[in-house]
Amino acid sequence: MLSMNRLIIVSNRLPITIKKEENSIIVQESIGGLATGLGSIYQTYTSLWIGWPGLVTREIEQGDEKIIREQLQKVHCKPVYLTKEEYEGYYNGFCNQAVWPLFHYFYQYASYNPDLWNVYADVNSNFCNVVCATYKTGDIIWIHDYHLMLLPQMIRKEIPDATIGFFLHIPFPPFELFRLIPWRREILSGLVGADLIGFHTIDYVQYFLATTRKILGYDSEKLKIQLPDRFLQVDTFPMGIDYNRFATLSDTPAVHDEIQQIRNDVHDRKIILSIDRLDYTKGVSLRLHAFEAFLTAHPELHEQVTFILVAVPSRIHIDHYAELKQEVDYLVGRINGIFGTLSWTPVRYMFTYLPFERLLAIYKTADIALITPVRDGMNLMAKEYLATKKNEDGFLVLSEFAGAAKELGEALLVNPNDIQEFSTAIYDALMIPKEEKKERIRIMQDRLKRYDLARWTSDFLHVLFCVKQEQELLSSTRIDAFKMQEIVTRFHHASARLLFLDYDGTLVALAQTPQAAQPDKELFSLLELLVQDPANHIVIISGRDKALLTSWFGSYRIGLVAEHGVWLKKPRKNWELNKKANGDWKEEIRPILEVYTDRTPGSFIEEKDYSLAWHYRKADTALAGIRVIELREDLLMRTTNLNLTILEGHKVLEIKNVDINKGVVVRHWMQDRPCEFVLAIGDDRTDEDVFTALPPEAVTIKVGSQPSVATYSVLSTDVVRTLLTAMASHQSSKAD
Repeated sequence: MLSMNRLIIVSNRLPITIKKEENSIIVQESIGGLATGLGSIYQTYTSLWIGWPGLVTREIEQGDEKIIREQLQKVHCKPVYLTKEEYEGYYNGFCNQAVWPLFHYFYQYASYNPDLWNVYADVNSNFCNVVCATYKTGDIIWIHDYHLMLLPQMIRKEIPDATIGFFLHIPFPPFELFRLIPWRREILSGLVGADLIGFHTIDYVQYFLATTRKILGYDSEKLKIQLPDRFLQVDTFPMGIDYNRFATLSDTPAVHDEIQQIRNDVHDRKIILSIDRLDYTKGVSLRLHAFEAFLTAHPELHEQVTFILVAVPSRIHIDHYAELKQEVDYLVGRINGIFGTLSWTPVRYMFTYLPFERLLAIYKTADIALITPVRDGMNLMAKEYLATKKNEDGFLVLSEFAGAAKELGEALLVNPNDIQEFSTAIYDALMIPKEEKKERIRIMQDRLKRYDLARWTSDFLHVLFCVKQEQELLSSTRIDAFKMQEIVTRFHHASARLLFLDYDGTLVALAQTPQAAQPDKELFSLLELLVQDPANHIVIISGRDKALLTSWFGSYRIGLVAEHGVWLKKPRKNWELNKKANGDWKEEIRPILEVYTDRTPGSFIEEKDYSLAWHYRKADTALAGIRVIELREDLLMRTTNLNLTILEGHKVLEIKNVDINKGVVVRHWMQDRPCEFVLAIGDDRTDEDVFTALPPEAVTIKVGSQPSVATYSVLSTDVVRTLLTAMASHQSSKAD
């Protein structure tokens, strides 16, 4: 398990709330949300929880702050104080008027007020100040949810080596929705300050990766986003619950007393339960419409069922929530008015927060739970309901739009917008044979026991630890000022030097199209300086065609390699064709590439003398990710008997003869010209053949933050040019 100094949890609210009553400071557990979800787990670690304590600054009188600090220290918490204006603008404002509706697909409810955005940014900065003042080397910082999306990058700026995790507890929307928010770049830039970002489902991961690429331009591979200075891991961690707590406490005497009170009210009727915050994302009114349709379709079940509707008050000062409350009140009244009798109230409606024992009692007595949000990141209530079911009859009707649906496929999954399907599901859930219900619930319970809250926490922290280890391993090979001087000194003392330089992504930065990545004046000047010394022998090894390389570098005393080894050109000599090059196969392979090009907008084919390349850098990431897998498999079946190989570079698949690669060329050049100092620099998989072909004493450098067999790494083409400039300015004394 992860070794750490402390786990610092950072969230909007602390797991406890501070209140003032008659000039006294009252400490009590926070209700609902993240505080409930993580409240039991953080106490099992050496932890500190940072968040808002529930009091705005104007409520804190002289002397209160010391008392609050002492009370919070007892439960390992540290406060972030906010003014009333800050809390209103940040939480009730930007968080719940912009982020919450947009991320839940209710974009028509979202409003984008620049003043509220500024408050959101300021509050994130306040949190940053508290975290940084508290941080000690070795701490793990775990930031939670949409309230603090700017915080990871803020902390990264202040503490570059910090280990930072971020988990989003709500859905992440598709690109077409996320792009609506005016501060989309700022939010994404804030999030990518983390080392690991977790989501509930793979859908949210895919949306995030696509959005990050389209807005920030960061590519990803195998759930890793390549940033300028490091990589960022993105993964799924479906949040669990404290299963044993719900399973065990549901059998206490206090819960059984609550169960008896419920039975005294509803007698032996079947209970259909709906419990949620009164939020437009939860689809509460749709449940009432479905229940009304159910009663209309099945008069034989009148007076045999009771719908217990628990609506926990939420953000009632916001217009959309107030309107929803009015709609729910109306629907409850209408259903009870149409179907109710003197002895039967179809809908028992509670607009209140339930104490924990009463919540467990309702879970245990409910024959059916309707957990049917229109959109929900996970929905832990579905899991809590299942955990209480030991020998009690029960079943779960679950929305396919809840994140929990990915795990709980044995439930009855419904589209809550389809009222007919929904009402039929209520009836079916009542009619499923008891033994079948028990078996399906048992399967779901076993799954929830295995992946509970402790496992969820442990998995996230373990992956975060592995990511940090891999980052440190890559950074340990990174060329700093000392290593650069060491390489330059070796270069300076050598009487003969051989430099193998890749072009795209090494000498020039990658561009959207190959045509856009042309050499600039700075590069030409640098090469001119290097070739002035006769001790320097430079070879540019590229996948470009020979005509283009000739037009750029043909006038220099430089060796050139085109098409990854198909063509070779010694300085001041003509091009030579690799004897193993053959292009007869292209007529068979080109039509395959054309099919995939037609099916993948933004992709294109580059045809060279003896190779074909399929570029997909400009294509949609998600679509290209699917197509490149299909194309690779298609080509593998067809290229085996043609003596061809598939080379993978940055957003490109290239097909050529199997006996041709950069490594073969390097070995050939080494035999022709032995040198004291050998340097190779490259940025993609094709350059790994070069690094492998060279002797151990050679200096090999990988551009980027991906794993490599190279001895060293640099982050960008700028560092490559800095190194080459340092070499050029320390020419061998023999050149003087």
